[in-house]
Amino acid sequence: MCSTLKAYPFFYRRSEHLELAPASLLPLLERSFGFSCFRANQEAVCRAAIDGKDVLLVMPTGAGKSLCYQLPAIARGGTTLVISPLIALMEDQAAKLAALGFRVARIHSGMDRADSRQACMDYLNGTLQFLFVAPERMRVPGFPEMLAKRKPSLIAIDEAHCISQWGHDFRPDYRMLGQHLPSLRPAPIIALTATATPIVQDDIAQQLNLGHTARFIHGFRRENLGIEVVEVAKSTRGQFALEILSDPERRPAIVYAPTRKEAETLARELSNHFPAAAYHAGLEPKVRESVQCQFLDGTLDVVVATVAFGMGIDKADVRTVIHTALPGSLEAYYQEIGRAGRDGDPSRAILMHAYSDRRMHDFFFERDYPDAAELARIYSALSADPVDVDSLRSKLKMEQSLLDKALERLTAAGGALPDFNGEAIRGDNAAWRTLYLEQSKRRRLQLDRMARFVESNQCRMAALVHHFGDVEDALQPCGQCDFCAPQRCVAQKFRAATDEDQRHTRAILKALSSGVSQSTGKLYKEVFPREEISRTGFEDMLGALATAGMVEIEDTTFEKDGRTIPFRRASLTLRGENAEENDGIENALSGMRFKSDRPATAKRKRERTLVRDPFHAATPPDKIVPRKQTSTEPLAPEAALCEEQLRTWRLAESKRLGLPPFFIFGDKTMRAIAMERPRSLSDLLTVPGIGSAKADKFGAAICSICRAD
Repeated sequence: MCSTLKAYPFFYRRSEHLELAPASLLPLLERSFGFSCFRANQEAVCRAAIDGKDVLLVMPTGAGKSLCYQLPAIARGGTTLVISPLIALMEDQAAKLAALGFRVARIHSGMDRADSRQACMDYLNGTLQFLFVAPERMRVPGFPEMLAKRKPSLIAIDEAHCISQWGHDFRPDYRMLGQHLPSLRPAPIIALTATATPIVQDDIAQQLNLGHTARFIHGFRRENLGIEVVEVAKSTRGQFALEILSDPERRPAIVYAPTRKEAETLARELSNHFPAAAYHAGLEPKVRESVQCQFLDGTLDVVVATVAFGMGIDKADVRTVIHTALPGSLEAYYQEIGRAGRDGDPSRAILMHAYSDRRMHDFFFERDYPDAAELARIYSALSADPVDVDSLRSKLKMEQSLLDKALERLTAAGGALPDFNGEAIRGDNAAWRTLYLEQSKRRRLQLDRMARFVESNQCRMAALVHHFGDVEDALQPCGQCDFCAPQRCVAQKFRAATDEDQRHTRAILKALSSGVSQSTGKLYKEVFPREEISRTGFEDMLGALATAGMVEIEDTTFEKDGRTIPFRRASLTLRGENAEENDGIENALSGMRFKSDRPATAKRKRERTLVRDPFHAATPPDKIVPRKQTSTEPLAPEAALCEEQLRTWRLAESKRLGLPPFFIFGDKTMRAIAMERPRSLSDLLTVPGIGSAKADKFGAAICSICRAD
């Protein structure tokens, strides 16, 4: 554990429930945490939790969410149970509380059994103020019952968006929390997240069965954060990141990479110029902890990480956050850029993207949401009598990886109920198909919204605030992003208008002079019927006109064949009309700034993204590396021993996580692993049935078994 926070004087009240006068919260805040005042909205949240109300708090990263359960925990006395999804997040918060003098314990998969048992004993003895647990612990037989023997005084559920099937980071273990909470009542529940849209907020409240819920949805606008979105060819993104970060004023920085391999490669390149290191789930725990601590104490200038890094990492002076690929959702993106500028000083968030990013997201979508007909085949083969999953695969003649993913989705939709013994029965939700299609539709919508965000011509911050439904925000332009302030950009470059630019923009303004708004697609075809400029160039021109205040771009939708189709409308503003009427176009256009040419924006016709309905089969990209085929020959003695060790580990892991063994991997995949005996994660990813998600979660343990003599 590491912590850079100053340890303030210890303060603790032993009484189970304190009646605090309104004026007494500030002294408690100062004695406990050393703060002389609350941040915006914190005090109202704390009072609601102290009063015993269930609370749903949606507040951006860096706004002080953690204090909103920690201060009520101290005020209420007893032990607060904190359910947290990531070890890094748990360790960071526990370390800071311990440094302040509070009695803290945590239970997660990275700890040995002796420490976990001691934490349980301390909880039952009433000597803890905070107990942090991973959500999967609630599915371990006997653990919820242990907690119920001495009920907590407060329950805090961090990263609560993981509960919702409509969220960007849905986790089945979180979804099951609601069934365990009644036994821990009457403790109030505070659910905290930085990334919940209105529909996710409703789902969280419903799944947790929150009672008289006080909702606090606040503060999504970041006044000190300038967002830039720049289209860059994938092959040049590493060099581009180096150019941006070469200026010491733009460091410390976090660079998000889409894969472990890319994170390690880029970290090596950057480390030739300034202190940098990679961080991802495939590293040994001690290495991850070392990288995290070095970044927090300033030894490292830059961490190049997968999205597993950053949750709960409280480094206030991060000046730049760079994404080297398109994120999967606006929720994930907003959470990640929230790591920048938590000290209030000016910071930048730079997002690189290209059309190839969207194509890759489409491929992963098709992999993760199999054809609904495949789920239907499994559902039809199940009954009230348990069926062995491997027998089911043989009966259906279905590939192991497809069976695992389809059964996982069918289970999430209520159409199947697997158990610890590798068997499954038919679920009790006959309407599973409707729920599954709705889930896949909403995931597709997340991808669409992310793509539209990078292509939009509007204030970046206002678009994010609107997305999260912060009704108290006036949605004013931020004055700092690449739309509002091109002159401040450090990544996106702009140039003065050429004669050709001015000629094209005049044509656009003339086409809009009727006063009737037009869809941007129709406007492009009307003004440039012979495609004198690319569609990308046309969108850039609309953006320049919008920045100059002469054109307004509106995102809207229409319904067709039961589908909601998004599109954009463009219309002339009053300023644009006045420039037309008063012959002021020359002056207006001469001051406009246009995006400079970039490697990824060579003239091309945009391909239409192929949206596959879940009822149709997916076709992977041509460049997907073929998987190795699994042999049915008898195993060599070394491989047979490895298989037995894998089987023992799988059973123990499935019981620990509360998941059926085949959710980790099936017997066919286990046999393939035993035959190949992969020593590294890259080797493991070539084994049939092992994808990036499984490698992230189980790869280190599997490779350790395979490396054993």
